[in-house]
Amino acid sequence: MAEETLTKDSILDAAESVLRKFGLAKTNMSDIGRALGVSHAALYRHFDGKAALRKAVVERWLLGSLAPLEASVREEDAPERRLYRWLQTLRAFKRERARKDPELFAMYAALVAETEGALEEHLQHLMLQLTSIIESGMAVGAFACEDAGQSAMAILMATTRFHHAAHAAEWELPDSDARFEAIWKLVLNGLASRT
Repeated sequence: MAEETLTKDSILDAAESVLRKFGLAKTNMSDIGRALGVSHAALYRHFDGKAALRKAVVERWLLGSLAPLEASVREEDAPERRLYRWLQTLRAFKRERARKDPELFAMYAALVAETEGALEEHLQHLMLQLTSIIESGMAVGAFACEDAGQSAMAILMATTRFHHAAHAAEWELPDSDARFEAIWKLVLNGLASRT
């Protein structure tokens, strides 16, 4: 690839490929440049360094989960069903990624944990989406919570076992769906209007 046609996306694609091949600890800018057929110096025109490139790889990966979730936020349906679909979509997205390529999923989980601010930023996006659904439920009287943001945080914490990479091994347990449904009933009961 010519340096003139080098883009951030092509660099991120190559970085993902190289990370998959060499692993997190052994990947460096020279490896990524070599995979693209350019010098590692060419990468610095797009990213300040290895840390910035790794952060961009993580951000792109995490943002990939937000688009399907946004569809649940925007759909026209009862807030309870939208909230359930949002949680199921988050769960299914992470589960599918872990099933499809467990090594890459584990590498990304480690990369997210090592990238300063990445997890916090991702949680903020998730919180905004959840809060929006809860607020719409409060507006129509379906949810009786006092603070949509606090409720969103409580729901994320209550469902962590079903979407946080640290619990990926549990996602394939035979009773995983039953566990999720039990937590969902508890969440819904906690949000429900008492009138």
